[in-house]
Amino acid sequence: MMEQATFAPRTTTDHKTERFAPLLDAHASIAVVGAGAFGGWTALWLLRAGFKVTLIDAWGAGNSRSTSGDETRVTRSTYGANETYFDLNVRALELWESHQKLWNKSLFFNTGILWFCYEDKPEMIEATQPFMQKHGLSYQYFSTKEASKKFPHINTSDLHHLVFDPYGGYLKAREGCGAVMEAFVREGGNYVNASAKPSSIRNGKMDSVLLSNGETFVADSFVFACGSWLGQLFPEVLGKIITCTKQEAYYLGVPATHSCLFDEMPVWVDLDGKDFYYGIPKNAYRGFKVGVDQRGEIFEPTNGSRMMNMEVYKKATAFMAHRFPSLANAPLIENRVCHYENSPDGNFILDTHPEAANCWFLGGGSGHGYKHGPALGELAAKVISGSKSLVPLFQMR
Repeated sequence: MMEQATFAPRTTTDHKTERFAPLLDAHASIAVVGAGAFGGWTALWLLRAGFKVTLIDAWGAGNSRSTSGDETRVTRSTYGANETYFDLNVRALELWESHQKLWNKSLFFNTGILWFCYEDKPEMIEATQPFMQKHGLSYQYFSTKEASKKFPHINTSDLHHLVFDPYGGYLKAREGCGAVMEAFVREGGNYVNASAKPSSIRNGKMDSVLLSNGETFVADSFVFACGSWLGQLFPEVLGKIITCTKQEAYYLGVPATHSCLFDEMPVWVDLDGKDFYYGIPKNAYRGFKVGVDQRGEIFEPTNGSRMMNMEVYKKATAFMAHRFPSLANAPLIENRVCHYENSPDGNFILDTHPEAANCWFLGGGSGHGYKHGPALGELAAKVISGSKSLVPLFQMR
């Protein structure tokens, strides 16, 4: 019988009892498995905190199998009544902007986000208003008549109104992961190109991970931020918690006569309450991207085929022809099949293995994690080192 991992509660200055990890020694060694948006940023922040950090990944940062692959990802603060994610994204945007200046690399594109609203007061938008006001931010509202003049290529006939969030936009995803890993190595981190499997747990502790190159890597603490592979590595703990679904994105060729209209428009999200189609303009001139946010079929991330599902594609192109009539006969320029690593409630997971206090799980991106990477990594580094309490929303229990 394995020993149960425990945490000593601490009483904070406001007399609240919170759950803290044990404080790590200043020279502790930490292995982070997974160089995606969560793992890469967490490794970088842990390194900057003075720890000896090794980042391990089987195929490299931003690889095509990862959930952090593809060209772009949407960044938004709009999360309905969920202030935790709103604040996390506000911090993330600050960090994206400061780091792209530090690295002299454009990663965040502030196009704004245009929401297509079918109802008078959609909760996703309206419940966010108090947080917008708290941060001195505001939305812009367009009637369908106003929107038709401003965006003549959009069919607004079945919409109630449109809302523009001027603070969002999109991020370079694959390039962003690579930039983080390059910074990690440049600042003194150790990168190992190998797959890793957890070793056995003894006396409430994990001692090492087994690498595909035949080596056994020993560290004081381990952070598994390996996306959809979390459930495979820890089937007894996460097998029924983390699910992997096949998700698709298509890059359509816009008519030459409309290229400026499409390239210069904001990121958009269709609030239909089901498919939640979204789109990103320009994409390094690769085409007009439409993504399907509705959860797809169960997917195996290592060996699953990246071929599109034609039924999903036909439905998406029918929607695009309706919402953007000039795209009725738009050719498919490229398509990508990625995957979502879903948690049961869509919340991130930042918690320990129930039987090993030095083994951390960081995942549950659930299709909205990439944009939060720098802020979540900053938070995770503080929680893992024991300097900040665990976030109740991100705990498994």
